[in-house]
Order: sequence, then structure tokens, then C-alpha cells
Amino acid sequence: MKNFTISADLTIYEELKELPKGVQDLMQESIAARDKSYSPYSKFSVGAAILLDNGEVISGSNQENASYPAGLCAERTAIFYAGAKYPDAKVLKMALSAKSANHVVETPTPPCGSCRQAIAEYEMKQKAPIEIFFMGEKGKVVKANSISDLLPLIFDSSFL
Repeated sequence: MKNFTISADLTIYEELKELPKGVQDLMQESIAARDKSYSPYSKFSVGAAILLDNGEVISGSNQENASYPAGLCAERTAIFYAGAKYPDAKVLKMALSAKSANHVVETPTPPCGSCRQAIAEYEMKQKAPIEIFFMGEKGKVVKANSISDLLPLIFDSSFL
């Protein structure tokens, strides 16, 4: 038997205004997208904004459905639209923000497992990491240099 350790290198900013200006702007886009969320069941709104290498910014918000599995998270809404509209563009950065109608979300909220897998697919496709910045409604912002920091044992096409 052999043990091994997995670690992640994350950067924590104390507040939004500590981020580089371009990332602040991208996070503001995610906040605007979050306000367009359709989340009548969970009351949990998420916004995503993606910066592509062609300069385009694509945003998305979570879209719920009474048949829960039929809804879609903000991250996948945005990244799938980016892939459909600009199939040859690389995703450089992704900003995520979350808010609840039930309480103030001060804890940085990372992508769910399904979204991590979708982001991993795009990193593999473009052969380049995607910087991911995530926050709650207010407070700290966490930066991951790649989805591999959030999903260290990635399942990808190399297994197929």
C-alpha cells in the first residue's frame, strides 16, 4: 500500500476590490448575470461570466425547473454557450458569484461537481488552464489557477 497527498494552490482575496481591474469587471458581469437567475425553488442564484481569448465576455445564470435535473447551473450555461457561439476561442477566466434569498452568502461558492467536469472538458479541449474566481454575495474571493485545483483527479477522454 502507498499513500499520496493531493493539494491545491488557491489564492484568497479579502474582497472584490483587491482583484485586478479586469477581473473585478468580469466579477461584476457575473453579479449582473446572477440577478437574471431563474431560481424559484432553491432561492439560490448563481451568475457566471467567462472571458474568451477573442475578448468576448459570455455570461450565464442558473435556470431551474420543477423537474430539478432538467435545470442548468450558471457555469454550464455560460461555458456551453461560449463553446457553441465561439467554438475556436479559448476560455481564459471564469468569475462566479452566488446569492441566496434566505441568507447572506459570505462564503466563496465554488462550482458543483457537474460544472467542474464540464469546465475540465473545456480545459482538455483547449489544452490550457482556465482561471476560476468565485465568491458568495460579498466578502472573500477565491482564485483557482485551473479546474484541477478544484477537481484533482479529473476523468477525461484519456480514460475512454
